[in-house]
Amino acid sequence: MPNLTRRGALRLTAGMALGAALPLAGCGRNDDTAATGSAERVDDSPAKGTVTVWAAQGDADVLDKVVKPFKADNPDLVVKTTLIPNGEYYTKLQSAIAAGKGPDVAQLFPESQAQFVDPSILRPVPDGLVDPGSFFTSLWDAGVVKDVAYTVPWYAYTYALVYRSDLAGKAGVKAPKTWDDTVPFLKALQGAGARRGLGADIGWDVFNGQDVAMYAWQAGGSLMSADGKWTLDTAEMADALTYNASFFTAKTADTSTPTFLDAQPYFVSGKTAAMITGPWVVGQLDTAAKKDGWTASHVATAPLPAGSAGSASFSAGGSWGVLAGSGNTDAAWKLIRYIAKPSTQVAQYKAYGSLPAVISAWDDSAIAGQPLLDAFFTQLKNTRAFPQVSTWQQVATRMGKEMEAVAKGTTTAAKAASDIQAYAESVGTGTE
Repeated sequence: MPNLTRRGALRLTAGMALGAALPLAGCGRNDDTAATGSAERVDDSPAKGTVTVWAAQGDADVLDKVVKPFKADNPDLVVKTTLIPNGEYYTKLQSAIAAGKGPDVAQLFPESQAQFVDPSILRPVPDGLVDPGSFFTSLWDAGVVKDVAYTVPWYAYTYALVYRSDLAGKAGVKAPKTWDDTVPFLKALQGAGARRGLGADIGWDVFNGQDVAMYAWQAGGSLMSADGKWTLDTAEMADALTYNASFFTAKTADTSTPTFLDAQPYFVSGKTAAMITGPWVVGQLDTAAKKDGWTASHVATAPLPAGSAGSASFSAGGSWGVLAGSGNTDAAWKLIRYIAKPSTQVAQYKAYGSLPAVISAWDDSAIAGQPLLDAFFTQLKNTRAFPQVSTWQQVATRMGKEMEAVAKGTTTAAKAASDIQAYAESVGTGTE
């Protein structure tokens, strides 16, 4: 996995969206149809000319290595890849698009790409380029607006429960299946020696807002109605805020620690015994413990505990789009088609640890042989896309702020839900 903590990884994507507050176009998504929508077809002839690719540093660092076979098979093609620092990526991409100087192909992020998913910015995915059903549904849906797909998923991640299996064994407990089981499970881990059951924080930011959204889905709520209206002042949102606050009011989590930089050392040392986090952590804990094999003997994973409506999480990762102003769309789409192949996504995993967005790629022994990833695979099949509107990041940040207030007891969950709704209505959806 990338060398990032839970919050650090989200800052790679959602953080870039926060730095891109200037709307590029009015865009919003009110349907979930897995479609393409372009009559344009891409044939199997060799790709030619020059394709410029912009991507954020991180998963794309190994892209040239991964697509080397494609370039060898297409000798008349030149691929020019520009890697941009994570925190600057969306801002620079926006500026280049506005100036008419964007690349042919741009990396995007399913959880924060709404501002780009518009026909004035991206070209529709050609019919037959890829099979929409081969990807995790919510990742594909994140690029669909009005029955037209604009992006092709590349890599995937979501959240699951990562916990100290040794302490759970000592306490005689199994991973919680429901919300009601969660605090007792965390308390049992504390009884087995952990200082706190859960490593979590409540700093008000977009990342905690995403947690609230996840819990609202689990409670049976929605974030937007079918006609594109915010639906946040609900009993389900209040339940989500109350559930999150329960970790802190029960003292299974600390309102001041750990920060995202401390999460893994705290987990390894026993200061905390569980994390709600992404799959990258699996490959990092041996390093944090300074001992090979520590993870295998101390760690287990499980899908998220279910609320009254299930255990839905959110989908996130990377995707690709071809800009409307591209001068070589044929070669650009052929490159994306290659990146979307299961074998290419397995190669990306082997080179960097990016988990595939193509479901069948998870059958490869390199991934299937990693039992701690099983929970993430299960969870990825039960995910939803965040609202595909340009103001989502602002609303999520406000949700994080209200989450903190509820956890600290300075407001009620019902009042917080009302305040989130009022704020969301004030900023709107960015649609025309």
